[in-house]
Amino acid sequence: MATFEDYDVITQKDLEGLKDCISTQDLPSAVDTIKDYFKQQDLVELNIGVTGESGSGKSTFVNAFRGLGDEEEGCAKTGVVETTAEPEVYLHPKYKNVKVWDLPGIGSPNFKADEYLEQVEFKRYDFFIIIASDRFRECHTQLAKEIMRMGKTFYFVRSKIDLSIQAEKRKKNFDLKKTLETIREDCEKGLRKIGIEEPVVFLISGWELGKYDLNDLQERMEKELPQHKRRVLMLALPNITLEINEKKKKALEEDIGKVAFLSACVAAIPIPGLSIAVDLAIIAVEIEKYCNAFGLDRESLEKLCEKYGKRLETVEGMIKSAWYKGICTGSVVTLLRDVSFLMTEDAVESVFRFVPLLGSIAAGAMSFWSVSTVLKSALNEIAEDARNVLMSLLETEV
Repeated sequence: MATFEDYDVITQKDLEGLKDCISTQDLPSAVDTIKDYFKQQDLVELNIGVTGESGSGKSTFVNAFRGLGDEEEGCAKTGVVETTAEPEVYLHPKYKNVKVWDLPGIGSPNFKADEYLEQVEFKRYDFFIIIASDRFRECHTQLAKEIMRMGKTFYFVRSKIDLSIQAEKRKKNFDLKKTLETIREDCEKGLRKIGIEEPVVFLISGWELGKYDLNDLQERMEKELPQHKRRVLMLALPNITLEINEKKKKALEEDIGKVAFLSACVAAIPIPGLSIAVDLAIIAVEIEKYCNAFGLDRESLEKLCEKYGKRLETVEGMIKSAWYKGICTGSVVTLLRDVSFLMTEDAVESVFRFVPLLGSIAAGAMSFWSVSTVLKSALNEIAEDARNVLMSLLETEV
């Protein structure tokens, strides 16, 4: 069986405290305690500062990153003039621990990067997105150098690429790949001229976030974030490219062993009915997390259908897994009770607990196997459904 070191999200201290707590509780209270514990595991904050000149598209980026349009409830205000006088925080609609900050515009004649960063309280951000809708100017490089000096990370984003492409399409010999390379090289050349030695520029459209350099930007951010923040970023990104879909699956797969390990530890506690009740609760919470991460919840699908001009019934028809319907109807636990080997787990563990030490190990192993098996199967089904829905919508867009 796995050890504590294999799954460092669960410390020995955490586990001992949890076991002591639930060993004195009745069954419903113990299950609630386990649920609360898992909620606490998802409270790692990610703070992203988005800055740029007025009208550069930073507010649209703030919205797109959170999977929202510019006119939806909870969106950042957009406009051709500066609409942000102070840092404004926008919570991710599904992950409240992910905070995207729309920062005041830069580029005024008296702009001073050090004063600006002090004004926006630079210490709270994990990284900065520096946006320009045309060429990067002195104010952008001033800010970048000051961010580097203070030990933070930033990314140059050239926004409104869709508008640039539309303009270039009028030319007879239009070539998308060459056009994107030209824009990128022009931006990087301009940054070198004003003092950035090895600039990397990501081409992004707030209106069509899944196109162009989103995957490259995501990969770079993922590499440079601490491990516990990478997972938060990956789950929060809108599921709008096949690459993101696959990485979400991988991130969630890495959690399965940790979740099953905790289940195994709970199985060793001699409270009648606790292990199977906790396993059902754990699995239900994780499956709901999978559906939310992949956008397979009713609200997310309705937004996608509106954006791509699809009927909700048509998209729901592509979803083969029963878990989506279970999430929508609140009947996931009912579905889980139909999984026969979970019932077998309960019966076997009840017998094993009468055997000192060996019984606890066997009960834990049984619980670990049951939870990990159900979660792996559910994750594969949900990820495949999300991939099929995404491929269908991308075909519509072509």
